[in-house]
Amino acid sequence: MNHNCGRLTPGIFVAGILVFATAWAQQTSQAPSPPSITPDELVRKVVDNEVRAANDTSAHYMLRSRKETSRGSETKLYVETAQAMAGLVVAYDDQPLTPEQRRSEEAREERFLRQPQELKHKQNQEKADAQRILHIVKALPDAFLYEYEANAPPAQSGESEAELVRLRFRPNPKYQPPSRVEQVLTGMQGFLLIDTRSDRIAKIEATLFKEVSFGWGILGHLDKGGHFLVEQTDVGNNSWQITHMNLSFTGKILLLKNLTMKSDEVSSDFRSVPADLTFAQGVELLEKEAAMAKETPQTSEHRADPK
Repeated sequence: MNHNCGRLTPGIFVAGILVFATAWAQQTSQAPSPPSITPDELVRKVVDNEVRAANDTSAHYMLRSRKETSRGSETKLYVETAQAMAGLVVAYDDQPLTPEQRRSEEAREERFLRQPQELKHKQNQEKADAQRILHIVKALPDAFLYEYEANAPPAQSGESEAELVRLRFRPNPKYQPPSRVEQVLTGMQGFLLIDTRSDRIAKIEATLFKEVSFGWGILGHLDKGGHFLVEQTDVGNNSWQITHMNLSFTGKILLLKNLTMKSDEVSSDFRSVPADLTFAQGVELLEKEAAMAKETPQTSEHRADPK
């Protein structure tokens, strides 16, 4: 996803176009034909699989995440525990923490150990967030109309081994959102990239083609042009995890407060941990991992290595 720009002579430019055209022809000729089932049936099948996977909490991981916003970047280690997700910042703007910042981070996570009610609140909040995401996923078959994209772009690096099918989607005019959570779907259009070998969503990308209001516009709205992208990958043992998330939305809340959501987050270095790991053990594991890290944390150029 990185682009290196430089000067090209006319001859090199033409040669480059020819190489790209040849690669495009090879990819499209080798691309798998659309499944025999309808697009809607494929989406329902995949969403059912996504829901089953979301309800399976047997696999837990430690991972590294680098999130970039308008304020700069933050690199963080996370570990899933039986109670909640433990996290520890290890770099700001790709620079290791100062001793003072490190002590502050350790104290922040240890606060959850000293105050059980804080940990319980964190756990409840994570469950609520997971449910909201699940509501969106479950709504996908009904909220949109789908069609196979015959001339999908060539597979990117890392995608060639998968059997990928690309579906274009647009809002279903008959869909009635059951809550504000699903309301945003009525103004979105984009595409799904489905790995038909695993029946999982490899990528979803969508754009708001119109302004979307919440609560008759009283609670707020999201502006036209908002965009999101989510990619997930098999990180091993048929366990799919989100490896890239890009959000870009603006709007208003309660007609007064401006809303801006702009971030790009890449997750990598997934490693299995015991499913019965306690939060205290997770914090200890993160602190040991941070202490052992001697090199500058990965940048956004690094992606998950599905080994």
